[in-house]
Amino acid sequence: MRVLPNSYAPYSGVHVAAAVEAEDGTVYTGVNVENASYGLTVCAERVAVAAMVTAGRRRVKRMAIVADTREPLPPCGACRQVLAEFGDPDTLVVSISAATGERREWRLGELLPHAFTARQLPRRGSDAAP
Repeated sequence: MRVLPNSYAPYSGVHVAAAVEAEDGTVYTGVNVENASYGLTVCAERVAVAAMVTAGRRRVKRMAIVADTREPLPPCGACRQVLAEFGDPDTLVVSISAATGERREWRLGELLPHAFTARQLPRRGSDAAP
């Protein structure tokens, strides 16, 4: 993924890039952006989803993750929950190690089998993803 060098990871040293494909086939990318106050760090997956939403799209067809680690990284719990907002249990998540080329695939339902979604809320806002 061409944007991997744009990752800002001076604290962990783990560089991550992500891409999401919207239902219309448009691809949106993001990289992790760390902060000295670790809780303010944003993951590449959430940055990519935010770029998609900023462009007016609301459905993720699939996601790809590339990290400069020895093994493919699954998305963290927060990223899984954000992906559940805009995807569905069948959304494909592919992760690749930039170091070894190893590839892993999951369906979102495997990664987050009991997602909290708008269906659990008594009222759905008009902007909520379907």
